[in-house]
Amino acid sequence: MTDARAINAALRKGEDPSPAELNWFAHGLADGRVSAAQAGAFAMGVCLRGLSEQGRVALTLAMRDSGHVLDWDLDAPVVDKHSTGGVGDCVSLVLAPMLAACGVYNPMISGRGLGHTGGTLDKLEAIPGYSVAPDETRFRQIVQDVGCAIVSASANIAPADKRLYAIRDVTGTVESLDLITASVLSKKLAAGLQSLVLDVKVGSGAFMKTADDARALAKSLVATANAAGCPTTALITDMSQPLVPSLGNALEVDLSMQVLTGKLEGPLLELSVDLGAELLKTAGIQGGEAKLRASIASGAAAERFGKMVYALGGPLSFVEDWRRFLPEAPVIREVAASGSGVVTAIDGEILGLAVVDLGGGRRVETDQVNPSVGLTEVVRLGAKVARGQPLAVIHAAREEQADAAAEAIRAAITLGDAAPQPVPLTLERVA
Repeated sequence: MTDARAINAALRKGEDPSPAELNWFAHGLADGRVSAAQAGAFAMGVCLRGLSEQGRVALTLAMRDSGHVLDWDLDAPVVDKHSTGGVGDCVSLVLAPMLAACGVYNPMISGRGLGHTGGTLDKLEAIPGYSVAPDETRFRQIVQDVGCAIVSASANIAPADKRLYAIRDVTGTVESLDLITASVLSKKLAAGLQSLVLDVKVGSGAFMKTADDARALAKSLVATANAAGCPTTALITDMSQPLVPSLGNALEVDLSMQVLTGKLEGPLLELSVDLGAELLKTAGIQGGEAKLRASIASGAAAERFGKMVYALGGPLSFVEDWRRFLPEAPVIREVAASGSGVVTAIDGEILGLAVVDLGGGRRVETDQVNPSVGLTEVVRLGAKVARGQPLAVIHAAREEQADAAAEAIRAAITLGDAAPQPVPLTLERVA
């Protein structure tokens, strides 16, 4: 008879539990048959001993099947993108409506901020009335009618992952490559996708700080997703500085709207096109780059975003006058450089945590997010800065919070004599 003790004993010996045992364990996590102590031992066993590639696939599928798996009957491919998290990463807000305008369906199940990185759901909740938790019937209808819907996972999507993730957080096993892979993909595969692209970020603003770590994660995710039956590729992308110069929920929505309405070009648009073209190619659709750029030029992507916002409870005229609806912070202040030079390094993690401390993220799960706070006009790598010129603009709720953020910004931005060598936005493709 299968039980948690036998599974953990196998892990202790460095053996993979069988697919049937992992399936039992995942369902036990979901329904409570597996205790917190047993789950903690499992997480530690996987972290220390690891799983084979077959074991990683079996765990991913078991966690996917611990709850409801969506099934779509639509007239075009069902696709999605997942990012491993970075600072100023609002690609989802731009890419989902671009994909919808290109004729595919994107049911994007997203998350909240984690650590120093912002969360897509928190950004969308800066829009008054936007509901990230429609029931499944409503979610399906919006995807069918609009082509995209960015929402949270329901309670019955990969419930084993919800429980195991919380246990990993308190047992120091979050960094396990096997557990990261199973966690990410169990939720994505439960959405019933027909193709997936992964944005694996590397650099100071990402969880993966080195190219080797990012490559190992990308290969694990791609191999596991493909073995599980979902055609998947990954792009390893640069996060040596924030993707965009605005950090914070409403501020990133504002910048995303500038891109969607054709008012702003730059890294956010280019990375969205790179990821979207990769995803469309994986789904068997050629000419993706031209289609994606045309969706911006024609206004079709912005139109889809507006329809999604309205369908999920937001303002009808949001796209036409979005700044009227987004909240503004009462304290807005420039941070002056204390010296002169060229920006040679930016610590994205410090900047991300500064936004959290302003109230734009959570230190603990129960913290309330202030959607109006954050940073704008953050300088870019290679920029020449004179003493007294602004490094960034702080948007804060209180003066003392702005004071602390100013110190963090000066600590995060390094000035030197020579500009760093430019780094491409997309570093590597993993297939």
